[in-house]
Amino acid sequence: MLKSAEIRRQVAQRLRELFPRARGWEETADARIGSQTVDLLAKFKLGEHEQTMVVDVVSLGQPRQIRAAVTKMSDVRKVMPAAYPVAASVYIGSQSAKILKDNGLGFVDLSGNCYLAFEHVLIEKDGKRNVRPSTRPLRSLFAPRATRVVRALLAEPGRAWRLEELAKAAAVSLGHSHNVVKRLEDLRWVERDEAQRIHLGKPADLLEAWCESYSYRTNEMASYFVSERVSRRLMADLAKAATADNRRYAFTLSAGLSLVAPQTRLGGVHCYLEGDPAPIAAALGLHPAGEADGSLHLLAPYDPGVFHGSLDKAGLKVVCLPQLYADLARYERRGAEQAEHLRREAMGY
Repeated sequence: MLKSAEIRRQVAQRLRELFPRARGWEETADARIGSQTVDLLAKFKLGEHEQTMVVDVVSLGQPRQIRAAVTKMSDVRKVMPAAYPVAASVYIGSQSAKILKDNGLGFVDLSGNCYLAFEHVLIEKDGKRNVRPSTRPLRSLFAPRATRVVRALLAEPGRAWRLEELAKAAAVSLGHSHNVVKRLEDLRWVERDEAQRIHLGKPADLLEAWCESYSYRTNEMASYFVSERVSRRLMADLAKAATADNRRYAFTLSAGLSLVAPQTRLGGVHCYLEGDPAPIAAALGLHPAGEADGSLHLLAPYDPGVFHGSLDKAGLKVVCLPQLYADLARYERRGAEQAEHLRREAMGY
């Protein structure tokens, strides 16, 4: 992980690049403002107007840390109301970005995303992926087996769990479940009541953190030509063939969303399928294709946990809602938009 001083140095350079016409640029590191110390205080002129920015460097741009930065900057604003507060990190995802915007803060990250809005200035760039994904300290939390615990919690966000129940539902050992829950407690995403039952406190934050560490492309995909127009009938035929062969299956991406939110237009069909996809494709009379040419895409699950909590919609299996959201979040064809639609319509967090 980059140290705060290095992030500060790179962020200062990035700010100078974003304001090439600024004059009289002055920077102060570790500036004391009231009871708070900010990582960077920058002063410069744009035209005839003097501007002041106060920058708080957050080593991990997750929502919990971002909320702490918002609280800190509220204290700074009381002392310097004319200064524009900015959060900075290696990467700031969509959930963290929304928190900052809603609270009147700007942000800059080292991955190319930014939002700066003050006076007559508006600079906004988004959609850039984390340039340092391997450095995320949360990476182990979203390893395949650990994610089984996360998925189980997100699938039933209002449930109070005993550790043994959670381990059984996630199909992991008691020890592994304990380790994951301990990490979640450290991050304050779960808490325990007086009976030591586990409660998920911030499902939206946990879901967003998972999405930043995961892509549906983690799963191997086999694509097939479909001679007719993609339809619900094709999905039913696939489900019937999988069931007849005693295979688990579950639809995802736009196919899954079309079952959960029926107004969604059905594009290509993506479906998780247990085992070798070739016999099922042969039973349906399908022939292999490249991804761009195929309309049916069978995904070999990166972990059996993708089938946890599968939903039954119109007689067809769909992955649980958090899995569907995580798959959509990185889907190239309007996935982020569809993920937010799912969140609004069906998830409740």
